Amino acid sequence: MINRLAIPAILTGIAEPLISLVDIAFIGRTGTTQLAAVGIASGFYVMSVWILAQSLTAIAAIVSRYYGKNKLNEIATLIPQALFANVILGIAFFFLTTYFSTEIFQLYNAKGEVLDACNRYFSIRSIGFPFTLATLLLFGVFRGLQNTSWAMVIALSGALINVVLDYILIFGIPGSIEAMGLEGAAYASLCAQIFMFIMALIFLMWRTPFNLKLSLKINSQFKWLTSMSWDLFLRTVLLNATFYLATRYATGYGDEVVAAHTIALNIWLFSSFFIDGYAHAGNAIAGRLLGEGNDTGLYRLGIKIGKISFWIGSGLGLVYVFAYPVMARIFTTDPEVIFAFNTVFWLVILTQPINALAFAFDGIYKGIGHTKFLRNLLAGATVLGFIPIAVCFHYFYPSLLGIWIAFLIWMVIRGGWIVWDFRKRYRA
Repeated sequence: MINRLAIPAILTGIAEPLISLVDIAFIGRTGTTQLAAVGIASGFYVMSVWILAQSLTAIAAIVSRYYGKNKLNEIATLIPQALFANVILGIAFFFLTTYFSTEIFQLYNAKGEVLDACNRYFSIRSIGFPFTLATLLLFGVFRGLQNTSWAMVIALSGALINVVLDYILIFGIPGSIEAMGLEGAAYASLCAQIFMFIMALIFLMWRTPFNLKLSLKINSQFKWLTSMSWDLFLRTVLLNATFYLATRYATGYGDEVVAAHTIALNIWLFSSFFIDGYAHAGNAIAGRLLGEGNDTGLYRLGIKIGKISFWIGSGLGLVYVFAYPVMARIFTTDPEVIFAFNTVFWLVILTQPINALAFAFDGIYKGIGHTKFLRNLLAGATVLGFIPIAVCFHYFYPSLLGIWIAFLIWMVIRGGWIVWDFRKRYRA
């Protein structure tokens, strides 16, 4: 059961960061300025989606719990209401961030040509906010129904479309399609996001007991959905504040440094989404077990998923060890960027098994509704770990190395604290 949910979830989870990685890999061939701009703008886009898409996890927890109770009919009206709310949120965020995009990217220390390129890329890709948020909400519904295969098919199809369109639109086809460069990468990502949204709607209508009929009477679970989403929203704001501070510092150290940081961060994010597959499985199964009242099964689930995730994270780190000499060259040919990247990639590798444990238990806690604990945990790790270390390095030894040491300590606190708490709560 775990693998049946986790493996498709892994492939689903890597689709969005894969889209960003492909953009970066192709754009990296057009110049360091463009690479830095896409890194900053796509990083802000992905982080914004993380902040806004917390209803994915919340809806998965609710649907899985009612699935375990065999009472899905009681939340039939919740799904279209949640979908409508996500679309409205996405549209509002599109207008807000597009209007203030210059100010947003100036906060990242972007200026001159990099700032202009950030604005050009983001003005197109940000149109995808409502489509992406709606798609992720539907992925949460599918997960709650103990099915991650539908989301996998949709996400991988979208990623494939993005790769093909990236190549065509960025570099063009002589005699027929003009090369669009930076804007081509943004249009490719937008098209992929719209395609995934349409496919998700088709699966919802044809394969689930739910429909799109919107009821004016608010479902009784909408308040709980909003409460969990709010806790996770605040948690993800803190998460993005961490990434913002890191990117701001890196941008201040020069174009080559922020380009190297962009590559490292997107590999870290790709790995995180990859590892997160078993967390998604834990999220779905934990909610069902809670609905069934099976606490013993819940503890066994946590131990099993924790062990599997740890070994996956360790294996991924080992792959990166062997790929160390060539990893940066996949994204850039600039020797200064490659050098800066190679000075910190070993820290990215060290975080992999630690990330795996943290994300595994994150997923279980989301499934059983412990969202306030997750919010407080991230706040503690950020305030006690990441911020003081990153700030100290910035003032006494400003370098990319300091940023990634702060990331390592941040994840050690997150992983260690949640594993200790889980054992204390649920160990018989």
